Amino acid sequence: MSFPRKRRNWKRVRPSNLRDAFRLCKEYAREKKNLSVERIADLMGVSVDSLYKWLSNGKMSASMIQGYEHFCGIHLVSDYLASSANRLVIDIPTGRAVSAMETNELQAVFSDAFGMLIRYYNGEADQQVTEDNLTCILAGLVWHRENVRKTEQPELEFGVKE
Repeated sequence: MSFPRKRRNWKRVRPSNLRDAFRLCKEYAREKKNLSVERIADLMGVSVDSLYKWLSNGKMSASMIQGYEHFCGIHLVSDYLASSANRLVIDIPTGRAVSAMETNELQAVFSDAFGMLIRYYNGEADQQVTEDNLTCILAGLVWHRENVRKTEQPELEFGVKE
């Protein structure tokens, strides 16, 4: 008997290193956009061998990262590079209305992260996982703070993915 694979919550995914960030972008493209490595390479205008080499060693030219993330549909490489420099990255809010479900999701992140924090201080949780959960809280709060600030003058939502 095989069990269905649990779907990954991509909002909570945090790569642990640069190669992991490239790999996770590729997995997102496969899962969410049904793109193979060959198709991503074609969209980027590079050879499949070059893309495989970059993914295996984590050494992609900085000028190629933005295109790679664009075609994959997620910005995990940029987020990793910023967080490894002790920077917090959030998506820029547009001042749109927020559903009750979105605020409930933030509450769930809070609950999980505070539970993880308690377990960490009791010696029962991993440091990196705890840091990732706390980063999710910070990013969520900052996003909502900026979204509230922009509600009086909302921006046009060009290219917003729902």
